[in-house]
Amino acid sequence: MKLAVALLGAESTGKSDLAAALVAALTAEGRSAVVVSEYLREFCDAHGRTPLQTEQARIAQVQTQRIEQAAEAFDIVVADTTALMTAVYSDFVFADNSLYASALPAHQACDITLLSALDLPWQADGLQRDGPHVREPVDALLRSALTNAGINYSVVFGSGPARLESALKVVHRALSDSLAKEHEGSTAKWHWRCERCGDSSCERLKLPR
Repeated sequence: MKLAVALLGAESTGKSDLAAALVAALTAEGRSAVVVSEYLREFCDAHGRTPLQTEQARIAQVQTQRIEQAAEAFDIVVADTTALMTAVYSDFVFADNSLYASALPAHQACDITLLSALDLPWQADGLQRDGPHVREPVDALLRSALTNAGINYSVVFGSGPARLESALKVVHRALSDSLAKEHEGSTAKWHWRCERCGDSSCERLKLPR
């Protein structure tokens, strides 16, 4: 059974940590799983700067290629961002929305989209982070892009084990439903969406006061 999980979210929302924890948990269950790391981080480390507008398309392309390559070798791929994140940041930073045309179809190849909530404290991380003030507008652009493209997503929230549990719940449900559909001979793509996923504050309402 093949499954591609996309992790999206504004900066400092725990995507990389969650991706690693998710794959570790799935591997412990005996599943063939791998993380596809964020190519943007490699680019910034190698060049000592953030990308120029003209370099964004290539970064998105490499991210998509790595996800596709991983899917050939593993049953479950957990992508620490997809080309859609690059398209959103191109829109936000450069007012360039041209990358959506290729990023959205590439993202739709993923079976599950997990959107990391804004409930974690912002932390500095070198060149890649601009500040806590950019998280809400980036989150809004992400939600808008997903909704307008008809891509279902589930919000994951909480810290540490709680965030992992939130993500695993969605993944396990997808695996269970996909297995049932295989037995029924159905090839329909699995989708699930919380009825409140369009509400950017819903996840924070679930946190302890």
